[in-house]
Formats: sequence, C-alpha cells, structure tokens
Amino acid sequence: MSSNEPHAPRAVPFKQVDVFTAHPYLGNPVAVILDAAGLDTRQMQQIANWTNLSETTFVLPPQDPKANYRVRIFTPQDELPFAGHPTLGTAHALLESGLIQASSSRLVQECAAGLIELTVSPSPGGPPQIAFQLPRAKFNLLDDSQVDELEAILGAPIKRSFPVTLTDVGPRWTIVQIESAEAVLAVEPDFASMAKFDRALGASGVTIFGPHPSDHAATYEVRSFAPSHGVNEDPVCGSGNGSVAAALLHHGLTASHASGYSATQGIKVGRAGQIKVQYTPNGSIHIGGQSVTCVEGTIRI
Repeated sequence: MSSNEPHAPRAVPFKQVDVFTAHPYLGNPVAVILDAAGLDTRQMQQIANWTNLSETTFVLPPQDPKANYRVRIFTPQDELPFAGHPTLGTAHALLESGLIQASSSRLVQECAAGLIELTVSPSPGGPPQIAFQLPRAKFNLLDDSQVDELEAILGAPIKRSFPVTLTDVGPRWTIVQIESAEAVLAVEPDFASMAKFDRALGASGVTIFGPHPSDHAATYEVRSFAPSHGVNEDPVCGSGNGSVAAALLHHGLTASHASGYSATQGIKVGRAGQIKVQYTPNGSIHIGGQSVTCVEGTIRI
C-alpha cells in the first residue's frame, strides 16, 4: 500500500456513560474513546463534533508517572483543559472495562489542567460513587455594569448579596445566585447575547444556582449555560457545580453546610442529576456522583 493511501479504519473500544445518576438516561452523557493512541487533535475534534455531546474524552497513556491515565476533553467546538462530568465518566468507563485499577480507592487523572485526584467509594446495590478533587480556583468579581448586562441576558433578578464571580477551575464559569430553586428553573436566557457576553469576558459559560426549601433533599438547584461552546444548557455540570462550591467557600457562605451539600440539576432538559459536594478541613473541594454505562461497543477510527 502506498504511504499516500488512507489507512484502513480500526475498531476502538467506546462507551457512552451517563454521569451524576444511577439510572440510565437521567444524567449527563459523555462519549469515551478508550484507546486514542495515534489520533491527532484534528481527528479528536472531528469525532467530538460528530458525537455532538457536550464533551467527548480520549484516553491516552499517561506522561506523568503519578497518573493512572491521561485524557483529552473536547466539546463539539473546542478542547477543554478540564471538565467535571467527563472526568467522572471516563474514570467509570476505565474501571468498568478493567483497563485501570483503583489503588486504595484512589485514582489520578492527567489532563491539560494537571493531575486530578479521584476517590472511588462502593455504593451497595448500585454503581460506585466517584469524586474528583476540584482544581484550586481563581476568582474575579464582575463590575456593576457587567452584572446589569448579565441580569438582562438572564431575564431574571440576580441576588446581589452574593458577588457575581468569574470562577476559574480550568473552565471559567460566571457564578450567579438567583433567589430560589423555583426561580432558577424559571430562567429563560438570551443565548445569543450570552455567547457574546462570555466571549468578551473570556468565560466558558454562566452557572446559576438557588436554594431549595429546607425540607428538600438537596440544598441547591443548579443550571449551567455554555452557548459560546455550542452547548446552550449542560444537563449536569461537574465543573459548574464545583465553581458554585468554590465561590460559596471563597465568600464565606458555607456556614449552614460546612462539610458539604447536595445539588440537583437537569430538570429543565428532562434529566435528574444528583451531585455531592464535600468540603475538607484542608480547604479542598470534592465533587462526586454515580455513573452508569448506556452504550458500549467500538467506534471505527
């Protein structure tokens, strides 16, 4: 065969994993290419565009000896240095396939944001709980004119007692508190204007949150919007929830849930995501949940 002729496609193990749920089709799906060796950036981006999920991950051998594996994460339009639900879904797929083993219930993922620590805990009668340690966040506050513009984009009042905060955990989310969970679910953003706002700010998107009533099982309802990345609403977003948790801690607003809390996300898009947030005494934040595989087979590359 001439070197100029195309290579025959190869069949690569593939899973589509639903994250932040123990019940299929109620979480946030991620496509996981379990052996991406030999793929270049253009090919990865092409595949991610084709799967048309909020993220597709590509597993590679680690370059850092401390890591169990390396992963590259793509939206349909861009590569991300880190993202939450793809991290959990990739770990689930690798463990389920037997391609990696957790050592003392601990894994280390290598990605463009660095080394990400994960913990794996058994859940009787269901898939294990996997949690990632959120990368250390950086914060910038929006000024009054930016908050006014964002309030118009959301079409709903922003709770001004919580400073609107651009929170950088790899993805850069603008974190906004709305008065209540009910009000969060009523928000209907102007996505075209939000995409322009995000690009001007250098943000990945906007995550809004509001408290549930005290008798609700979860503390907050969360929604994440990333129209500048081709994802108007992410069904259940790990980095968005992590950014909410980090901003609450940064602003000293965790007194009522100092060790952590739970959140729900996805109702507006027909999902029922369940997210666990844990604060540790050393100041780190862990974001976790269960995952379940919905599609398994091979993809031809």
